[in-house]
Amino acid sequence: MPRQYPIEKVRNIGIIAHIDAGKTTVSERVLFYTGVSHKIGEVHTGDTVMDWMEQERERGITITSAATTAFWSPTYRNHEKAFEHRINLIDTPGHIDFTVEVKRSLRVLDGAVVVFDGVAGVEPQSETNWRYADEYKVPRVCFINKLDRAGASFEKSFRSIIDRLTPNAIPLQLPIGAESDFKGVVALLENKAYAFEGEHGEKIVEIPIPDEMKETVAAHRHDLIEKIAEQSDDVMAAYLDGKEISLEDLRKTLRKGVIANTIVPVLCGSALKNKGVQFMLDAVVDYLPSPADLPPIMAHDEKTGAEVRVALTDETPFAGLAFKIATDPFVGNLAFFRVYAGVLKRGSYVYNSTKGAQERIGRIVRMHANDREEVDEIYSGEIAAIVGLKSTTTGDTLCDPDHAVILEKITFPEPVIGLRIEPKTKADQEKMGTALHRLAEEDPTFRVAGDNDTGETIISGMGELHLEIIVDRMKREFNVDANVGRPQVAYRETITAEGDAEGKYIKQSGGRGQYGHVRLRVAPRERGAGFEFLDEIKGGAIPKEFINPTEKGVKEALDKGIVAGYPMVDVQVALYDGSFHEVDSSEAAFKIAGSMALQEAVKRAKPVILEPIMKVQVIVPDNFMGEVTGNMNAKRGRIESMDDRPGLKVINAKVPLSELFGYATELRSMSQGRGSFTMEFDHYEPTPANVAQLIIEGKKR
Repeated sequence: MPRQYPIEKVRNIGIIAHIDAGKTTVSERVLFYTGVSHKIGEVHTGDTVMDWMEQERERGITITSAATTAFWSPTYRNHEKAFEHRINLIDTPGHIDFTVEVKRSLRVLDGAVVVFDGVAGVEPQSETNWRYADEYKVPRVCFINKLDRAGASFEKSFRSIIDRLTPNAIPLQLPIGAESDFKGVVALLENKAYAFEGEHGEKIVEIPIPDEMKETVAAHRHDLIEKIAEQSDDVMAAYLDGKEISLEDLRKTLRKGVIANTIVPVLCGSALKNKGVQFMLDAVVDYLPSPADLPPIMAHDEKTGAEVRVALTDETPFAGLAFKIATDPFVGNLAFFRVYAGVLKRGSYVYNSTKGAQERIGRIVRMHANDREEVDEIYSGEIAAIVGLKSTTTGDTLCDPDHAVILEKITFPEPVIGLRIEPKTKADQEKMGTALHRLAEEDPTFRVAGDNDTGETIISGMGELHLEIIVDRMKREFNVDANVGRPQVAYRETITAEGDAEGKYIKQSGGRGQYGHVRLRVAPRERGAGFEFLDEIKGGAIPKEFINPTEKGVKEALDKGIVAGYPMVDVQVALYDGSFHEVDSSEAAFKIAGSMALQEAVKRAKPVILEPIMKVQVIVPDNFMGEVTGNMNAKRGRIESMDDRPGLKVINAKVPLSELFGYATELRSMSQGRGSFTMEFDHYEPTPANVAQLIIEGKKR
């Protein structure tokens, strides 16, 4: 079957934002205006298409990213070629505990719409998402939403984008009126004003630009055209000669700037009040890239590791990336994937180059939230899901068996919080193992481990809500009842000085003995640099075959920790000397010697315990600020800044995670239920000596 939509007409976009900025409401309007759904779902009534999980509808938040396909033709064109662009849309969560969903979605998307709350402007999670988009060089369009709310200000929100995210932002529209008087928008390129009429704002009506705005509109339009002209020498020359630049040329040049990430257009509206969403869709089609606009991507040859350029066309051998694994109650395992090159057909065989395994493609489905549409083939630049792959997990490359390449993997943040969990009954025991395995396959930031000392199962994740949802899903989807312990902080250990030591393992037990002898030097590395092992053996003091076992012994000792049993990070270990016995030396002996030497060297290198520090934003009414800041200081928090919003104070602070358990309840009681807060992991830092002592005692008990 030939390709239905040319690649130039495809847009793969994500909607990203801080929690409660209105992403899902924007997505629901997109589905309505593009004709995918005939009724607008609302988050507050729990009937949205994109938030389809029971847990999402109950809590009114997005937990998992949902993918769907819509079709759109810009509003300013005649609609003979109605809905000529295919938009593959992913609605992502805003809550920091589910940040993995945003990161993996941005890895495979070509563009993003970043939604901001018109009252709050840039919020902590907006910054994190923006950083992820920078990492993957994803072109963006901004949409300042909720301009109908009391206290909303386009100007203030726009300034926060300039100050905190990018100096390249430029308004493409200005709002007419504010708060309850928000009527419509002025499109600066066209120099026209529009209002939205009809029951759902589906009728776009041109209105005169209000007299009091004409001067402001002229100034902003001048700045916009100047910024666009900077993107092209020809347009700049015409602009400097005072020539009128056609709308078509302005759009083309603006598109070039957006794709190059040198301009970020800012639009405005109110999704809940059905204003401005159609123009946002126009901007997606006009300015965000199609897969054909992107340069070839870099991959690595599976055998040689050499860099390979993969052209994003249907003619190139097949290459795709599995970016998400989901468990569907009706069809089983679903692997969401993005086709970068070539065509994938049902019934064909592909090679998983990350795992070195062959996979058969049984069924290919296009997802519309939790509905499925079966298709026979998927072309380059498209996003779909495969049913029933055996060994594929998140981040794996699927490719043509004769052209094995490995695409860049996705790196995920480490979990910062753990829970002990045990099945309630014997029947739950077997089911719990299966459920945890399936959930860990789906979510790379969720880990399951056994505590060797107590035999208990420990689950770790990004936050209390993350683990609460996991336990809830175990109960509902897998019918597993479990008892859950108190949340525990994922502490780490490291060293702050250099130290060296020798490890000697000698055992004589009749016949052949055991002999391993090593000398190690340890040194601290900067935070986040990880573990490094250096082989500095000269003159064959230790034979080559015993180097690897020594490193293994070192790694095992690091994982168990030295101070309080927490994994040790950011350490450089150099093996610089030792000796061996012709007959008695063995791999096992050197492994034990390596472990012994490391433990001794670490004790001499001033070891410390590291604790996760969270970036916290608290929003409270003015009159509760004193009590809240006092409480924050008592929690060893460092207040970094305070901002004002109408009637509210916004407190930004860094606070140790261990002090924040149950903080939501505390904040409610301090602020008569009117305060709210968000937090996300920021960094690890050494704990004060008195706190470290309590951690060690607690662990040893």
